[in-house]
Amino acid sequence: MASVLILLTLLSSVLLLLTLAPLSHCRYWWVRVWDFPRVQLLVIALALALTSSYYELESTLWVTLLQFVTLGCAAYQLLWIYPYTPFARKQVKDARPQWSGTTLKVMVSNVLTPNRQADKLLALVEQQRPDVLVAVETDQWWEDQLKPLEQHYPWVIRCPQDNLYGMHVYSRIAVRDAKIQYLVDAEIPSAHLLLVTEEGTEVSLHCLHPTPPSPTENDVSTDRDAELVMVGKSVKQRDIPVIVTGDMNDVAWSRSTRLFLKVSGLMDPRRGRGMFSTFHASYPFLRWPLDHVFHSKHFVLKALKRLPSIGSDHYPFYVELLYHPEQGAEQQELQHNGADEKLAREVLHTVAGDEKHVHRPGG
Repeated sequence: MASVLILLTLLSSVLLLLTLAPLSHCRYWWVRVWDFPRVQLLVIALALALTSSYYELESTLWVTLLQFVTLGCAAYQLLWIYPYTPFARKQVKDARPQWSGTTLKVMVSNVLTPNRQADKLLALVEQQRPDVLVAVETDQWWEDQLKPLEQHYPWVIRCPQDNLYGMHVYSRIAVRDAKIQYLVDAEIPSAHLLLVTEEGTEVSLHCLHPTPPSPTENDVSTDRDAELVMVGKSVKQRDIPVIVTGDMNDVAWSRSTRLFLKVSGLMDPRRGRGMFSTFHASYPFLRWPLDHVFHSKHFVLKALKRLPSIGSDHYPFYVELLYHPEQGAEQQELQHNGADEKLAREVLHTVAGDEKHVHRPGG
């Protein structure tokens, strides 16, 4: 039994360390990465608590301490992910049948550059018929394969790249004042454009795909965090409807995404509905929400779903919004304070960034 106690102590210590690590302001990938697997760490914490209860060990006081640590870790992880469960309050209202207004369907798909199953994406677009498709990790091969979309999507923003950060935007809705920018890295594009619906509604659309904190991509989370803050602070100043979408390489419940929501004032339709995890498509236990559609309070929600696999490591993500500013005005954004503003400025300072650098389509 002593060996079991030693093993439980070791595992509980590691769990505590991984739980506390993201509390630091360290931006190295080996710290920031532990923002991602909060669900997995919650499951591990509960398993350790149950295991320690199962064994009748002599050192009962020590076992009680281990249970306190593991259950404390579980509670802390649950605190972060709870808003993304169906038990939490919905941040975005469900659209009602009697509410009329312009609908806007947005689909975002990280295609995975080496993936050669473009036919699956084309079939999915034909089935879902989004108004806007945002495809990331697209190179010239993918641009050629997606050429048939242009028959129904006459407005196209093209930025093919071979570095896993290409981006294409296909729209049925008229596009104005579009611009590709490289906000924090000369090789990482973002797209900023104005959608003009048939009813004359103007929507500022921003498509992002920042680098993740990882040993193969970026040693630190600085660029990702700064790009989110730059765009967030920029769109906060807009009076027109706003949508920010893409593969953010950040989970919905991270401190950096929460900071983005606070400084932007945007809504997350996932909150109160579920996680809708989009990555990794091949490993169910290692799965979290990386692909997002955030929007201003001008919209309420008609549909939200994770779509079937297209052969990528990401599932496509689909959101259907209803433009209804009267009802949307009652929705509650996340409140931010001086500490959030200070943190946002510190993040921008690390890359000498400024929200004024972000293109504001339509003026």
